Amino acid sequence: MKILVANIGSTSFKYQLLDMETERILARGAVERIGEDESPVVLRTYPEGGDMRSWTQNFRVANHADAVRFCFQCLTTSPVACLSDISEISGIGFKAVHAGKVTGVQLVTNEILSAMEEMVDIAPAHNPPYIAAMRQIREQFPSIPLVAAFETGFHADIPEANRLYAVPYEWIDKYQIRRYGFHGASHRFVAGRMAEIFGRSDLRIISCHLGGSSSLCAIRDGKSVASSMGGSPQGGLPQNNRVGDFDPYLIPHLMKQTGKSCEEILEIMSKQGGLYGLGGVGSDIRDILVALDEGNPRAKTAIDVYVYDIRRYLGAYMVELGGIDALVFTGGIGENQPYIRAQVCRNLEAFGIKIDPRKNDSCRVESCISTPNSPTQIWVVTANEEIVVARQTRDLLTKIQKY
Repeated sequence: MKILVANIGSTSFKYQLLDMETERILARGAVERIGEDESPVVLRTYPEGGDMRSWTQNFRVANHADAVRFCFQCLTTSPVACLSDISEISGIGFKAVHAGKVTGVQLVTNEILSAMEEMVDIAPAHNPPYIAAMRQIREQFPSIPLVAAFETGFHADIPEANRLYAVPYEWIDKYQIRRYGFHGASHRFVAGRMAEIFGRSDLRIISCHLGGSSSLCAIRDGKSVASSMGGSPQGGLPQNNRVGDFDPYLIPHLMKQTGKSCEEILEIMSKQGGLYGLGGVGSDIRDILVALDEGNPRAKTAIDVYVYDIRRYLGAYMVELGGIDALVFTGGIGENQPYIRAQVCRNLEAFGIKIDPRKNDSCRVESCISTPNSPTQIWVVTANEEIVVARQTRDLLTKIQKY
């Protein structure tokens, strides 16, 4: 069974093609600048026992369905093609974000798309491009099943005490107001990888997915018991350009002070907040760290706020779990920024977290960066979210085929 895993952006379509019998990557590709006059289409294929082959071409790509069409064309007829026909693709899996009470792994239907549409106000940056792409692909390629693996699925069994806001119960029951948690594929991969490394699944893990979008997850026995992200991907830690946790009573105050509408304030909070808003040198952590080294006080403030919030959730989750066996860093920042890892672990020796500065600074691939006598192992792991979605897609399609 060959599964295409799709990652949808507002103007991009990125994908991996995997052979699920061996879980080998057959191809990686991307279509950028969808809707513009010229869209670069890139494909890399990986012949078994051979060197990677690459091909790039520019096309006019009108929408996401067009992007999929070009993807199929590249996979079957380009100079680096790895398929003879698109019928070899058994399904397309999507790392979908939010459909409210509908979660887990679902075959994409009109009902699923409607559930996602209900959450557009809560996930305005994520749901609209996925909904549009799914509709377009279903219309043009009706024979290929589409599967949505929702990010909220890994967090579906979080205890109510850890997921409910203290709001009127009618809001919870009628309007689906609760903490959902996101980055499910990443945290799920971390839980599985740690079980492999430790040789057991009865672990207490805090998974730190730190990147353009960040969250912490408390994991016990392979299951999520708490997540820093809230009812939307906008909550929790400061993101690259999103505010994160914020007192809602400040919004009407800002409306009065600025003369802006609620929608305008929310737009600013989702695009001009976070590290971007605090640091003043862009949203890329690398640029902020350069500015920090140059003595920029706003850059220091941005890093300090980011690290403080990570440590705030880290402390809460250590209490929730009653101690931890593993602290794991993943995501673009978690994997590549030793300074952030060091700051998060600073002065936590009394809590059993002892980072080895030499290992931390030299870490380039998956490795343990704690000292030999650290009660808690500290790991850096590259989360393979695509394989998680591919496995979920394969399992659902196999189950459907049996019936």
